[in-house]
This record gives sequence, structure tokens and C-alpha cells, in this order.
Amino acid sequence: MASEEESRQRLHLVFGGELKSLGGVDFRDAADLDIVGIFPDYASAHRAWQGRAQATVDNASMRYFIVHLHRFLNPETA
Repeated sequence: MASEEESRQRLHLVFGGELKSLGGVDFRDAADLDIVGIFPDYASAHRAWQGRAQATVDNASMRYFIVHLHRFLNPETA
């Protein structure tokens, strides 16, 4: 049987978009962000992030991020 620690969901959001500048994290158009999805664990989020990042590799201004949602939902246990 899985322990409580192992069975807790650790949700992750993968999203991205075109940045205003290569040195920052401000998006050119926040209304046009690509929301890839919410994933139940880091491994699946990383696979989704990697796929999107590789698909947009020709556009240097495109960036994708993984947000650890579980840290926002339960900050005392993150």
C-alpha cells in the first residue's frame, strides 16, 4: 500500500508563450498563452514541456514553463 506521501497528487501546470525579450519572462501577449495542461506528477509534466519546447525550438522567443501547483495549493507541505 502506498504511503500518504506517495499517494498525494503533485499537480503541475505546463504553459508558455512568446516573450517580449530573451532576457525576461514577460510575455508579448498574455491573452495568447499556450496552456498545455495540468499534469498529476512532475514526470508527465516534464514530458509535455519537453515536447512543446522542442516543437517551438526555431522561435527563440518562445518559452515554456512548469509550475508546481501543489506548492501553491499546500504551501506548508511543499
